[in-house]
Amino acid sequence: MTANTPAFRTDLPPFARRSTGEWQAADASHFLHPFTDHQALAAQGVRVITRGEGVYVWDSEGHRIFDAMSGLWCVNVGYGQDALVEAATQQMRTLPYYNAFFQTTTPAAAALAERLAALAPAQFGHVFFGSSGSEANDTVVRLVRRYWDLVGQPQRQVIVSRLNAYHGSTLAAASLGGMAAMHRQGGLPLPGIVHIDQPHYWAHRDGAAKGLGRDAFGVVAARWLEEKIAEIGSDRVAAFIGEPVQGAGGVIVPPATYWPEIQRICERHGILLVSDEVVCGFGRTGRWWGCETFGTAPDLMTFAKGVTSGYVPLGGVMVGERIARVLIERGGEFEHGYTYSGHPVACAVALANLDLIEQQGLVQQVRADTGPYLAGRLAELRDHPLVGEVQSCGLMAAIQLCRDPSRGEAFAPETAVGLACRRHCFDLGLVMRAVGDRMIVAPPLITTRAQVDELYGLIRQALDRTHAQARAVGWMEPGGAGSPAA
Repeated sequence: MTANTPAFRTDLPPFARRSTGEWQAADASHFLHPFTDHQALAAQGVRVITRGEGVYVWDSEGHRIFDAMSGLWCVNVGYGQDALVEAATQQMRTLPYYNAFFQTTTPAAAALAERLAALAPAQFGHVFFGSSGSEANDTVVRLVRRYWDLVGQPQRQVIVSRLNAYHGSTLAAASLGGMAAMHRQGGLPLPGIVHIDQPHYWAHRDGAAKGLGRDAFGVVAARWLEEKIAEIGSDRVAAFIGEPVQGAGGVIVPPATYWPEIQRICERHGILLVSDEVVCGFGRTGRWWGCETFGTAPDLMTFAKGVTSGYVPLGGVMVGERIARVLIERGGEFEHGYTYSGHPVACAVALANLDLIEQQGLVQQVRADTGPYLAGRLAELRDHPLVGEVQSCGLMAAIQLCRDPSRGEAFAPETAVGLACRRHCFDLGLVMRAVGDRMIVAPPLITTRAQVDELYGLIRQALDRTHAQARAVGWMEPGGAGSPAA
């Protein structure tokens, strides 16, 4: 990235009036980024994003970038929505903050709790607020274990999750997640959290899925939960948690048979079912909630991201009546909470965001129009010499890169072909995330058909450039590693 000094906008606050080079120097000197090799980033220099509008952001050099990841799965209504800015401004002028301790509430928090209960499936009538998905999933651990304690089964402590799942990065949330790299740092997972394998048909095509169709494999994968329950003892298992579609794990869309079988297993053994809706909630899958798309009736649902479209941090847990009734009727203090639980500004923005989603009919639009259209356009990539599989669900999709798609042969790991593809995306003005050799997108829900076409064109160009690079450096040869991408 060059360090040319751009023309300054006169309406920018003083802290924003710097050149790209000055921002990069300040960032390298003081800002520790999440999930980052800090040494490598300091040497490379960060990209400085200065503004956004609709589905696009602009960097400090004036380049327009199609944000096909909605920030980080969250900017559902796109950038520059004045209604959300006005909601925050009005609330800040009236009451910028008050807590939910001291037996108090605020109108914004109470109104949002009421609104979410109305939008959620019928079993949900209560909400516990936090500020993020990580906090929400930490809360799940506390709620699940508190529930079983109150009903006289305190031995039910074990929560089952899945390998390659992502539930956040705090100690409890990272433990619930199943990412080995995170577990290697910090002595995770915490006790009482175990994992089964993921329902990833492509990854298991030469193993558990070999010779099976997707639906048959979905039942097999779900029954890994039953095997784990039998191993632990059903009287010790408290809950199973899963994302309807695994997001950060690579947009792993499970077979249609998977979640109904998971539901039956949870009911058979009396364990709680937790749906992590941090990514899938608020229209991403074409329904308000991912569990509705896949036909489950969870006891708890975590949410964040899309509830405010990322304009202000907010997260929480929808608490089913099975659990809420016990918490309320059995009494005793629930020793858990956050300074910013029910923050009035965040709740006011969330209410405005939900209004906008409903007024523009975005959930229906994703389900009936842009979601199927995105799926159809990306299906055209199956003829590309790098593409082994394309999966989508609503406005989230994955493209599996392969050295030989006809045989499903992967690239040598040291090539880091996904990172190479991601770099070509940025060069073309596109944000597309790399999860290993799987390229994923989750554009804002306001994305139009014309913008889906634009997105498709940018993706194909990036794949073409990646293929040309792979051929030039020998990655396409059997066993060929060539030069690493990064």
